[in-house]
Amino acid sequence: MYWGQSRRQKYQDSRHCDALGNPIHVQLSAGNVHDVKVAQEMLETVKLRPGMTVLADKDYGKWALREYIANHGADFCIPPKSNDPDPWYVDWWLYKERHLVETFFLKLKEFRRVATRYDKRAGRFLAFIHLACIRILLA
Repeated sequence: MYWGQSRRQKYQDSRHCDALGNPIHVQLSAGNVHDVKVAQEMLETVKLRPGMTVLADKDYGKWALREYIANHGADFCIPPKSNDPDPWYVDWWLYKERHLVETFFLKLKEFRRVATRYDKRAGRFLAFIHLACIRILLA
């Protein structure tokens, strides 16, 4: 929230992509909520199956999320933080495929309205993100 502007709400978007970098699910959360807190809720919409691998950055390395992914039979490729007392194995060659997700984020931020978050209402912002995702899929 900006100082002195209580009417404007800050929000962030969380996104899931498939193996080709195409969007699967987009969800808004409050700006002060860490992404790992809504990650499990988003993974429930994807329907994890055995043989699937979840690629994520170090911020998603929380034990509860890794356990959730493993309990559903999927694998995870999430590197541990440098200060983690009990690091786990990471397939770094597989982790390099995450560039497809980052490329999708760059394509999404080409839309100025998404990058600068002009919309004051969360519903309108989410609607434009959906339009931008449709445009990316059609291109």
